[in-house]
This record gives sequence, structure tokens and C-alpha cells, in this order.
Amino acid sequence: MKRSFVLLISALMLATPCFAHHMAVVVSKENSVDKMTSAQLGKMFRADTKKWPDGKLVVLVFHRASAGESITLQHLNKMSAAQLQAWIAERRDSLKLVDTDQDVLSIVESTPGAVGLVDVRSVNDHVKIVHVDGKLPMEDGYLSH
Repeated sequence: MKRSFVLLISALMLATPCFAHHMAVVVSKENSVDKMTSAQLGKMFRADTKKWPDGKLVVLVFHRASAGESITLQHLNKMSAAQLQAWIAERRDSLKLVDTDQDVLSIVESTPGAVGLVDVRSVNDHVKIVHVDGKLPMEDGYLSH
């Protein structure tokens, strides 16, 4: 009985979606934007904002499948999972869809105007993390969900 309880608790802890707050918004080091509000970021990730303040086109880089990214985008865009998937499907040709955080980082580093979400543990010194609502990843309130 005790062993079953421990296994159940362990399984629940592993299944808990605690990863969304570990996402980081990344842009090229050459991008002049250091900080955004969550409302501005939501508009950008919905493709309502199409240009950066310096006039460069916004290039959205999304994972084909990332639970943390999906939860974050759902929260920012105030969409259900189904709505988000439909939105992505409608805009598939205008988004850069990739498989890994390393792919996101590579495109963001080399593409002027690119922006993406990656697990904070994947961030390298070739990109810049954007402050959101005055916070950095791992701080309370950064891409809260």
C-alpha cells in the first residue's frame, strides 16, 4: 500500500505541468528590444504586431511540439489548446516551425527580427533574453500562467 502511494505521488509530480514558467523569450543580440510587456508580447506572438520598433519584420519561430511553449502561448494569447493549434495551422506558411530549442536559437541568432520561446536551460550567449513585465525567467511573474 505504502509503495503504491509513493509511486502515485511520484507519477503525479512528473505529470504536473510546471515547465511553462521556465520558458524564455529570446531575440537576436542585435535586436534593440530588451523588454516588453506581456500584452505587447501577446500581440507579437498573435502576429498582430508585424514590425519591431526599428522597422524590421517580426519573424515568429515556434516549435512543432513543445508543451511548455504551448502553455505559454495559450496564456499570452488567451486561447485554448485547440484555438492555438488552429491559429498555427492557419498561419503555418508564415511561421518558422522547428523541432528543437537549438533550432529556435539558431534561427533567432541568424535571422534579423526573429523571436522565439525556449526552455531557459537551453539559452546560450548567442541570443538575448527579453525581460517581460520587468522580469527575467525564473522570477515570479515572468510569463506567468
